[in-house]
Amino acid sequence: MKSKILTAVICAIGIVGSANAVTPVKEKIYVNQDVTTHIVMPENIKLVDISTTRIVGNQCADNIVRIKPISPDDIVANQDYFRENELLATLTLIGERHMAQYDIVYATFPSRAVSIHNVPYSYMQSYVNPEVSMPESEMVRYAWAVYGSGRKFNQIVSNKHGMKAIVNNIYAVGDYFFIDYSLQNKTKIPYDIEELRVKLTDKKEVKATNSQTIELTPAYSLNLAKRFKKNYRNVLVLPKLTFPDEKVLRIEISENQISGRVITLTIEYDDILNADGFDSDILKKIPFSYQPHIYK
Repeated sequence: MKSKILTAVICAIGIVGSANAVTPVKEKIYVNQDVTTHIVMPENIKLVDISTTRIVGNQCADNIVRIKPISPDDIVANQDYFRENELLATLTLIGERHMAQYDIVYATFPSRAVSIHNVPYSYMQSYVNPEVSMPESEMVRYAWAVYGSGRKFNQIVSNKHGMKAIVNNIYAVGDYFFIDYSLQNKTKIPYDIEELRVKLTDKKEVKATNSQTIELTPAYSLNLAKRFKKNYRNVLVLPKLTFPDEKVLRIEISENQISGRVITLTIEYDDILNADGFDSDILKKIPFSYQPHIYK
């Protein structure tokens, strides 16, 4: 009998110890009725879960959630309002490749409540998401790093209508190509970008009935400016692709006018094959808030 009890106690201790080993203590976020708390994730948020109805909130941006305790008027009659250090809910945030969980705790004084909480990568737990091979936040930081790199390509240049287009760099990072290109306007007329199209098309001009063109959608574009006077630079992010030698990748930039100027950059498959790799350590040098002036 004693041996059975001892075995049971040892098992119970083992279970508790195992649970403590795999369940980290959740960080607390203090809230107050007079303060709106904004929680900022370093990547886009895919799902938000609030475990109780005592906290209300919504996703106000791709990577920001705002929360607040419910109003005293909404509490059931005869129930005391929230007490100092009372646990109101557990908040779970699921991003593109990471998730974070917090205990939401009530603070009696508004001065103790958090108005903005930035979730650090070090706090989040990663998970496998087959739909996302690279979070957009990471894509943005790589694009800025590419933008800040020196020009290595010299062979891809196009001149037309007083415009010059240049491919500065092509990098391969994970499952994506980062194509860094510049536009130079040699005229006195500002250039208004109406449309940017990326196509996989035949290298040789053939009859339209025989031509097979595939329109590609960039995963990300760094520069969203629609107008520039003299110089413009952008980094396009495309999913990795392969194509035969008789095909080329074309980037077409058209102007926002009836007789608008159109300039085209043609990228051969050999250029894609010669894309450089990018050291992931470079991201440590690019802060999340880095957004230099990128056109003029």
